[in-house]
Amino acid sequence: MGFGDLKSASGLKVLNDFLLDRSYIEGFVPSQADVAVFEVLSAPPSADLCHALRWYNHIKSYRDQKSLPGVKKPLGQYGPAGVADTTSGSAAAASKDDEDDDDIDLFGSDEEEDAEATKLKEQRLAEYAAKKAKKPALIAKSSLLLDVKPWDDETDMAKLEECVRSIEMDGLVWGQSKLVPVGYGIKKLQISCVVEDDKVGTDILEEKITAFEDFVQSMDVAAFNKI
Repeated sequence: MGFGDLKSASGLKVLNDFLLDRSYIEGFVPSQADVAVFEVLSAPPSADLCHALRWYNHIKSYRDQKSLPGVKKPLGQYGPAGVADTTSGSAAAASKDDEDDDDIDLFGSDEEEDAEATKLKEQRLAEYAAKKAKKPALIAKSSLLLDVKPWDDETDMAKLEECVRSIEMDGLVWGQSKLVPVGYGIKKLQISCVVEDDKVGTDILEEKITAFEDFVQSMDVAAFNKI
C-alpha cells in the first residue's frame, strides 16, 4: 500500500487517480490521514492532475490542520494497494515497518478515527439544522391590478367598490383604486391588492368578485407582479 514517491510525476499520478472518486484520503471528512499526505508534497499538483489539486487546495484551506480528527500514521499505510512505499528510504526500513505492524492495533485506531469522524459529521449536521431552523421562511407574494367592469353606466360604482372591498381573506390586502372610463359613459373600477400566493389565487378572487352579479359584469387581471 502507498502512493510511491509523491515528489515524482508517477507518484502524483497515483494520488490523482486515487482521489478520482474520493474526497479525502480516508473516510468522508478531512483527517490526519490527509495531513500526513499533504505534508509530503513540496508544491501543489499541476492543473492536469485536477483531482489531486482539488484535494490539495481543500486541505490547504485548513489553517489549523492539527485540529483535524484522527491519528497520523506512517505514509506507507495510505493509498492504493499494490503500490510500493518508497518514502521509508530503503527496503530494510520497509521490512522493519512490516514487522512493527504486528505491534500496532490498526483496527482499534480505525475505530477511533471512525468514531471521531462520525461525531464531527453529526456536530456539523446539527449546527446546519439549527442555523436553517432560525432562518425565517420566505412568503411568496404578488401585486395584482384588477379591472372590475359594471353592467352599464347606471351601475352604482361606489356600491360596486364597497362590495369588492368587503371581500376579506387571509393573505389578501386591498390597495388603492380609481375609476377608468371605458366609453359610452361607462367606467370600470381599477383596484390594486397584494396577495400571498399560497393562500389567494386569481381564480378565487374572480369567483368572489363576480358573485356580486347585480353590480359586476366581469373581472380581469390587468397586471400581475411577483414581490
